[in-house]
Amino acid sequence: QVQLVESGGGLVQAGGSLRLSCAASGRTLSNANMGWFRQAPGKEREFVVGVKRSGVIIYSTDSVKGRFTISRDNGKNTVYLQMNNLKPEDTAIYYCAANWLTTPITTAGSVDYWGQGTQVTVSS
Repeated sequence: QVQLVESGGGLVQAGGSLRLSCAASGRTLSNANMGWFRQAPGKEREFVVGVKRSGVIIYSTDSVKGRFTISRDNGKNTVYLQMNNLKPEDTAIYYCAANWLTTPITTAGSVDYWGQGTQVTVSS
């Protein structure tokens, strides 16, 4: 049974930084495609950034590119989302996602496993 557990969310002022962690159990992440999604109140869950098992990073939009970075530590079986220069519009619940397919994670339909989510709130 695969479990993904996020941590690191919280309240931060605009311009600040947070690092989210996604720790996996039950299966190694070293050969997984990983991704981060977010869901703001009243909005659909959206893809933010992903990393293929090859290490190639996929960004959803230019709005996060240059501010958000995804990385993985295979030794800790953990994936991270470093978020810098946060903006109020980044406020959302952030979810970690994984699959062990050949298809990278870019949509909710490509996800096999979800974490429970962690709240990120950016104040202006």
